[in-house]
Amino acid sequence: MASEIAAELAEQVDRALADAADVTTLRSLEAGNWPAATWDALSALGLNGALVPEAAGGVGLGFSDVAPLMEVLGRHAAPVPLAESIFANALLSAAGITPPEGVISFGAGQGAIAWGRHASHIALLDGARIALYPAAALAWEVGGNIAHEARDRARIIGAPVAEAVLPNGWGAEAALLATALMRAGQIAGAMQAALALAVDHANTRKQFGRPIGRFQAVQQQLAVFAAETSAASVAAAAAARAVDRRGLAAAAFEIG
Repeated sequence: MASEIAAELAEQVDRALADAADVTTLRSLEAGNWPAATWDALSALGLNGALVPEAAGGVGLGFSDVAPLMEVLGRHAAPVPLAESIFANALLSAAGITPPEGVISFGAGQGAIAWGRHASHIALLDGARIALYPAAALAWEVGGNIAHEARDRARIIGAPVAEAVLPNGWGAEAALLATALMRAGQIAGAMQAALALAVDHANTRKQFGRPIGRFQAVQQQLAVFAAETSAASVAAAAAARAVDRRGLAAAAFEIG
């Protein structure tokens, strides 16, 4: 179960995104603009260090505590890399590197990096080694996903500001597992938002003189959707608890 403080933080993120991630913001993102106001609103909550131990200056939450945050981000289709920053800072902290301020993302191998061109720093993993690069040390092959969020490939043109070897269980494979875990939570949140829209439509759209939500066939489909949405949320939460108990690498089965 997530802690009480995690629930409170999730509520704060929900309120912040309700004000700072409206349709206008999403349309601006689709046009290629960086949603600075949305990032500033979330950054002010101090959640970048959610998974960083308190002794290292972080919030000291566990992965199961962060799971509700991922769902909130998914529900709002949050157009900023808060999830990526949280996990990048956790990787850096595990390697003994002090996480920098600002927007940060991470990547492994030659894969695309979420929000790469907008980040002030990027943590790149090569096996068990992690290197922290400032934006000026990277050139970008610009790309994007179907939501018009930046998915860019990096070319190194400068030196890192820090390098270290990650402890056992925190290598490149762990970064991929962390990505899968945060996406699972965001998908569960997105399903919750889609379900709410479907229920609202069923209650307002009328056919043959009554809301279509009163028809048994529609009710059955909504019930199936609700069950699948609940299962997605439970699966993401169970995977997060497994990570807290055994670490990312050992929780590969639950995450997968």
